Amino acid sequence: MEALSPSVCTMASKPHPPLMKKHSQTDLISRLKSRKVLGVGGEDDDGEVHRSKISQMLGNETKFAVREPIGLRAWILISAVGFTVMALMALVFPNQLYELVFEEELSTTSVSVRLYGGALLSLSLIMWNGLYTAEKIVIQWTLLSEACYFAVQFLVTSVTLIELGILPNAAMLLLLSRILFLAVTMSFYYHLGRRPKKI
Repeated sequence: MEALSPSVCTMASKPHPPLMKKHSQTDLISRLKSRKVLGVGGEDDDGEVHRSKISQMLGNETKFAVREPIGLRAWILISAVGFTVMALMALVFPNQLYELVFEEELSTTSVSVRLYGGALLSLSLIMWNGLYTAEKIVIQWTLLSEACYFAVQFLVTSVTLIELGILPNAAMLLLLSRILFLAVTMSFYYHLGRRPKKI
């Protein structure tokens, strides 16, 4: 067997230097410095504290949690049920629905009233979706769609009554209810869009 050279023997027998252990205090300070450089850990403009850069960029799930006005979900439920019932009435009993509002028989085909029922049914699906969502933007668009419907229905019904030259009690009640429903819906929309005051 060959003899090992003296240099190899000295390298093998030389003890390794002890590993340097980082002090926990130094480690904590360096982590805080790193987080400060990355821009995380502190409060942002909305008063939120982000734990990582990813949550800062994408936003926290709690950020989308909405502080809802009292009665909002009940109002959306009432609207969803009301739109669904009116849609089914327009689809199944178009002539009777027309006679109920305008107090005269439908002179033309009932297709237009059935199409109205189909549009209402589509809006009711938006209402049902708005009832179960937690996202603020979806609820706002649901309320805005409802408000737009009430405004358009008020205008169309008013013009139709002027053209017919009649003013039945049922139609007047419908017009007044549309104004009331529009006011309630826009009130919820306004309060939902307001940012809470910081204390």
